Amino acid sequence: MKKYSVIVVGMGKRGMHHATAFNANPRFQVAGICDIDQARLDAAAAKLGNPKTSKDAAALAAELKPDVFCFCTMPHLRMPFIKAGVQGGAKLIAFEKPVSLTSAEMMEMKKLLDSAGTKAVVSHQHRYGKHYQKVKEIAASGALGRIHTVYGTATGWMTHMLSHMIDYSMWFNDYAPGVWATAQAAGKSKFADNHPSPDYIAGFVQFANGVRGIYECGAGAPDQPEVAKWWGKNRIGAQGTEGFVEVLTNGGWRAVTKSGGCQGGDGVMNYDADMPPYIQDMADWLDGTKVHPCNLAHAALGAEVMFALQRSAAEGGQIALPLTAGADEQAMLKAKLSEKPVLASCEANKKEFGLA
Repeated sequence: MKKYSVIVVGMGKRGMHHATAFNANPRFQVAGICDIDQARLDAAAAKLGNPKTSKDAAALAAELKPDVFCFCTMPHLRMPFIKAGVQGGAKLIAFEKPVSLTSAEMMEMKKLLDSAGTKAVVSHQHRYGKHYQKVKEIAASGALGRIHTVYGTATGWMTHMLSHMIDYSMWFNDYAPGVWATAQAAGKSKFADNHPSPDYIAGFVQFANGVRGIYECGAGAPDQPEVAKWWGKNRIGAQGTEGFVEVLTNGGWRAVTKSGGCQGGDGVMNYDADMPPYIQDMADWLDGTKVHPCNLAHAALGAEVMFALQRSAAEGGQIALPLTAGADEQAMLKAKLSEKPVLASCEANKKEFGLA
């Protein structure tokens, strides 16, 4: 079978997760890697079979013309690398969540990818965890009766975590698109972070199939005291007329159904377990045997919800979906939010948001 060439840009933690998983999969060859830090680049090359190295991603892509262009960079760096991948002739571009910081950038990105016919994958890879898979299985089985609510809460701030919360809850709801969203937000300290965000955002979404989405992200989101790791205090689930099921990122899964009673199991986020199938699904999509479940079309549906929540928090009222024009939601929200400090839901959140 065809072996696909790959360039990976960014040799930090996430870049190495991707590069190592590509390198371990016989369907891929890591042909090139890129980073602006020469020492980090050299160290990574030694672990990856000494591929071609460069500090210039666009030049490397133009030279090697990879099948897959993967970049793992901060969220303000999206379009330059999308352009580099497209201009280098990549068949598939893979990158980190969130899709983008603004709806204007996402619309530009989608237009470019669509015009080039380039596939795109967004790294919502938590779904490969066995506990996430079990929750999806129960939600899809009919055991919950008519599903009427999906939800996601995370104590981490928006640009880090809300993309995950929305995507997995929409997965449980078969990616029915949003119809409208409404939200409130508070606190401005995390706009200075490399994942700029309000300190807290919470809102509601109406989906096209009648299901209601409920989301909270940041300092005001509820604690999950049964989970020790702060970044793993994420709860995503579905409720129906005959039960509920939910997953905790670092705390397994649990369910109550009319036919099955109380159920539960273990599971934690584990890159070593989650990355291999995420990477293999790229090979399968390139082969034409399946569509990658983390495809951009799915991720963009969730991103639109995330942008609509921000617009609502900035403008007030309900925001209709789909969005018809792009905007800079980050600037809108930052300009409108009060200078009042956020109120945290628990001591752990006070510490993480500098309130302790």
